Amino acid sequence: MPAARPSVLIIGGGFGGLYAARALNRAPVEVTLIDRTNHHLFQPLLYQVATATLAPTDITAPIRWLLRKQTNARVLLAEVTVIDVDARKVTCDDGDEYGYDYLILATGSRHSYFGHAEWEKAAPGLKSVDDAIVIRQRFLLAFERAEKAATEAERQRLLTFVIVGGGPTGAEMAGMLPLIARKTLPPEFRNVDSSSARVILVEGGRRVLPTFPENLSEIAQRELQELGVEVRTNAVVTRVERGAVYLGQERIETETVIWAAGNESSPLGRFLGVPLDRAGRVKVEADLSIAGHPEVFVVGDLADMNTDGKRVPGVAPAAMQSGAHAARNIIRTIERRLPAPFRYRNKGDLATIGRHRAIAKLPGLEMWGTPAWVFWLFLHIMYLAGFRNRLSVLIEWAYSYFTYQRGARLITRRAEAPSR
Repeated sequence: MPAARPSVLIIGGGFGGLYAARALNRAPVEVTLIDRTNHHLFQPLLYQVATATLAPTDITAPIRWLLRKQTNARVLLAEVTVIDVDARKVTCDDGDEYGYDYLILATGSRHSYFGHAEWEKAAPGLKSVDDAIVIRQRFLLAFERAEKAATEAERQRLLTFVIVGGGPTGAEMAGMLPLIARKTLPPEFRNVDSSSARVILVEGGRRVLPTFPENLSEIAQRELQELGVEVRTNAVVTRVERGAVYLGQERIETETVIWAAGNESSPLGRFLGVPLDRAGRVKVEADLSIAGHPEVFVVGDLADMNTDGKRVPGVAPAAMQSGAHAARNIIRTIERRLPAPFRYRNKGDLATIGRHRAIAKLPGLEMWGTPAWVFWLFLHIMYLAGFRNRLSVLIEWAYSYFTYQRGARLITRRAEAPSR
């Protein structure tokens, strides 16, 4: 009888988990990937679902379909609730248990409210398809309700949109909303001027997009202001409630608050018995394993990774690279070779701000304006999973570009909008 092949258990079907599974194709192992959803999400374009430019199906693909040709891999739909690293097994929400020889944990992160979890109901974040649909509902319903508003004060409150967090997600959302309010919606409403919508971007630091060089950050802020966005820097949110958000003592009346201010890592990292940083990221060794358990690897947003003394950012390329690297280290271990240390290769940072507006920091090159915007479009199309998604997104973008229309303006759950 042939000896059983080592089992590799991957938890999470995002960029880290998917690229880890693919890197194990043709390896002498049995791969099991567990995720609580059945789809892989291209998260960098999630804000376009929230703003009705794309449909959820444009940026998702079934994990089973993506791994259908990988004969050594199986996919299970479940949510892991407990990890026992000593017994080398995990327990799922349905009570099923799965053992492993090697574990890759790639469960990512969620938005953080810095100790104010009660704010989430009034200020949803943007990490999943469900989040994007909730935000889309509230954004579109704000205009519908403004059309029926009885007073000007009510109308102004409904047409005030506050985005908390000046990172890429916040800046991209802030750049998209004025375009829709001023170019897409005006011909369709009779009692309300949608172009009067007020968009406020709140950033607690001294500048938006702080991970970019300062000159690019200044260009981005200037572009946002030209679009009509009110950019508030050095402004800290002190309270969020239904109908208002507070910046210090200032009260801003609004029915739509979008949270893009911080991340909190998956709670599964707490089961590993190793130190975590303040955001819940797992402290990993140089090879991405954890101390005392060389068979357990943590990748992507959940891992506190470093290269040349600098922390690796929680972005999609880092998750892809770390997931694939953990898989290669498993192969090296099976082949009785020493695992290799992980080195993140930063191929550049991109952020789009609106039509013809973007910034890009590439190795040895900085771009902004139309060239950066075109490069952003090309790169995101290239990294989408599957030809169907690439074609669908390309068609939707072309439609939006030439007509200013949004093809996914669907309101399905009116109850998701906040009420007074």
